[in-house]
Amino acid sequence: MRPVVQETYGPADLSGEAIFAGGFINFGYWRAIDLDAPLTEAERIRSQEDLYRHVLGSVGPLAGVRVLEVGCGLGMGCALALRECEPAAVTGMDIHPQQLRRAHSAHAGLLRRQPGRLRFVQGAAERMPLPDGEFGAVVSVEAAQHFPDLAAFAAETARVLRPGGRVAVASFFTVDDAPGRPGQLAGLLKTYANGLDIARPVTALTEAFTAAGLTGVRAEPIGQHVWPGWDLWLGRQWATGTWPRNFLRAYEQRILDYYLITAGRR
Repeated sequence: MRPVVQETYGPADLSGEAIFAGGFINFGYWRAIDLDAPLTEAERIRSQEDLYRHVLGSVGPLAGVRVLEVGCGLGMGCALALRECEPAAVTGMDIHPQQLRRAHSAHAGLLRRQPGRLRFVQGAAERMPLPDGEFGAVVSVEAAQHFPDLAAFAAETARVLRPGGRVAVASFFTVDDAPGRPGQLAGLLKTYANGLDIARPVTALTEAFTAAGLTGVRAEPIGQHVWPGWDLWLGRQWATGTWPRNFLRAYEQRILDYYLITAGRR
């Protein structure tokens, strides 16, 4: 585990921060939310849930399917998948042991009431401690920007998917591979300057999926439904000109965008 990841998600519970209401840690998908009206915590939670719904819906019907979430954090997305998609079982995998302890605590009742349908395991995206072909769907929500080796993640995803299985990844990437992009982002955003987020073009993941043998690889930009709502929500806590508000600026300057990347195994 990279030290900056260990520090960010370890001692303090990032999911407890007000900007990540409800225990999720994502920027949200705000398409169904009226951004001209005052935002409430309920709408913030809905934006995060809707991001999961958008990702889960992109891998097709999940009834009776075994689902893996890579980078599950507190496991709120795993619980949503169980509640709304009727999968056979959901596995939440995270590299951080403290996050997994929090996930077990947050979902102790669900783990007890539905044994075998939800589990949490520790593992890296590049080295998944899981059998070949175990899952019909692999999803990852706002975690791939931390993965140090996208090629290894893609190869492991292809390995754990069963034939006919699908993968969906939601994360933010640079819009192209222009050499100056990492420096631009480091100058705008603290998370790129300290190395928590890694500046790579979206093609780094799409090409990795193709090289791993996955087919139908597609990257859909969804930033218009992410960045404006996220920035409005940040405005409750962060003033204009502070570094978190520069996510929207990077999007408007066509440096960074948010993508849904999907693919399948033959």
